[in-house]
Amino acid sequence: MGCLLLTVAALVLTAAPPQQAQNARRMIVERTAPTYPDLARRANLTGLVKIEVTVRPNGTVKDTRVAGGNPVLCSAAVEAVRKWRFEPSANETTEIIELRFQPH
Repeated sequence: MGCLLLTVAALVLTAAPPQQAQNARRMIVERTAPTYPDLARRANLTGLVKIEVTVRPNGTVKDTRVAGGNPVLCSAAVEAVRKWRFEPSANETTEIIELRFQPH
């Protein structure tokens, strides 16, 4: 099996509910790397997947929405990010996560 180079290219707070907008980022305290899809590996497919993640105050992922990326890679990225944990916060936040897939 090939290795997967995964980089979290950016983690940016995009918005909280309008009445609770904040400028602070939420740190990731637990990450799960995505499984590189077999089809992507066979096709030597690389790419960036951008996911909008709604994070509950307790740090668990409430919802995800794919904001861009190759459909072959998106499912693996979403499945992994749903397992991530963020630092607790007083409010629910929305984070933008970018995952880069590169076979080695």
